[in-house]
Amino acid sequence: MAENGAGKHCYPAGAAAMEVTTMELGHTAASKCYDDDGRLKRTGTMWTASAHIITAVIGSGVLSLAWAIAQLGWVAGPTVMLLFSFVTYYTSALLADCYRSGDEITGKRNYTYMDAVNANLSGIKVQICGFLQYANIVGVAIGYTIAASISMLAIKRANCFHKEGHGDPCNISSTPYMIIFGVAEIFFSQIPDFDQISWLSILAAVMSFTYSTIGLGLGIVQVVANGGIKGSLTGISVGVVTPMDKVWRSLQAFGDIAFAYSYSLILIEIQDTIRAPPPSESKVMRRATVVSVAVTTLFYMLCGCMGYAAFGDHAPGNLLTGFGFYEPFWLLDVANAAIVVHLVGAYQVYCQPLFAFVEKWAQQRWPKSRYIAGEVDVPLTGGRGYKLNLFRLTWRSAFVVATTVVSMLLPFFNDVVGLLGALGFWPLTVYFPVEMYIVQKKVPAWSTRWVCLQLLSLGCLIITIASAAGSVAGIIADLKVYKPFATTS
Repeated sequence: MAENGAGKHCYPAGAAAMEVTTMELGHTAASKCYDDDGRLKRTGTMWTASAHIITAVIGSGVLSLAWAIAQLGWVAGPTVMLLFSFVTYYTSALLADCYRSGDEITGKRNYTYMDAVNANLSGIKVQICGFLQYANIVGVAIGYTIAASISMLAIKRANCFHKEGHGDPCNISSTPYMIIFGVAEIFFSQIPDFDQISWLSILAAVMSFTYSTIGLGLGIVQVVANGGIKGSLTGISVGVVTPMDKVWRSLQAFGDIAFAYSYSLILIEIQDTIRAPPPSESKVMRRATVVSVAVTTLFYMLCGCMGYAAFGDHAPGNLLTGFGFYEPFWLLDVANAAIVVHLVGAYQVYCQPLFAFVEKWAQQRWPKSRYIAGEVDVPLTGGRGYKLNLFRLTWRSAFVVATTVVSMLLPFFNDVVGLLGALGFWPLTVYFPVEMYIVQKKVPAWSTRWVCLQLLSLGCLIITIASAAGSVAGIIADLKVYKPFATTS
């Protein structure tokens, strides 16, 4: 089901004329086929928006939460998780109010995160935001490629352990699996627009619940088998790790949890799929945010806490691939296959804004180029056709190839996840939404609300710097012993 669709009686051939008409007559003239901005009528709802968010949020990050809680302990771990969920919800609500400039029903639409920044901020802030947003998307693509390859590798190793015994090292290289994931993403990246991938988002959301539920179930079974709950109030003990490692790992845990909640950079794009008012898109988006953040926090608490309860200080960095669990091997295979399917969808949800930005820039720069603007009709079965754009084919394929190669060189799941979460959390999830909201709602400087918003931003900046430092320390330690393209033991 597409979220931008005009129904069976709206024909593309008349789109240009209708767009002019609706743009000339304004909001009141929006027809049954087109919205007030002349685009095909949006049909997204709170539930489809929630599915997009859940697809983006419940990703590979959920699998590192048991490890993160193991570093922080039973007190700080769940507390930090609740703190991040609240900050994510609150700043997402602020950002949702910036979808339209001015009036929340009739104001000019901002189609992307960068459009909202351009409409509310100016100067160097816009350029910094653009760089951070698209750099973060590149980083997420790399992180998802690593996570998917690890899950594919885990299926092969789980079968090996079942056949050869747990004592066999089952050394296998992750490189072929990264290539397989990259080939799949080249294919799916040819889906032209964000609003045409809702089916992929819904499938990915189902997959995320599948593997999260399996991880939760295996954790519960392990707790029962242990005869009790493992772990301590303060997390992994000094002695098991050095005092400095305890500090770095705790800071990295903050980054892992931040990454598990990161989706603000695509919130505006998701909001742009929601049907026109009433109610306003911002109200629908706030409801979708409540539903999705509540659901993901519940899952995070259950999966993270049960993983820690099952393994204590020895909780693996990736719950389903770190081989805390060996049996039933077929259930691990199902869970890891679900992870791969989910990450295929999540990769596309995250990368669509970057794809759209580059293609829009290229069309504005070379509007008459047939290579960039032209389309080739490719006939498909059932009388259908696909419009192939050569620039889209080459640019998106090159992007996927580049992120796959980088993933082969830096396959450190936990450290990369922590660094991505740290770098993206403060600027994109907190700072820019806060600054845009202050401008949009004309919040007076030094008023109580202004001071509270600035204190929130400052506190999150401190967390970001600390968790980034912890993740960099982890990557440096990994690089000292890492050999590119080697087998995984």
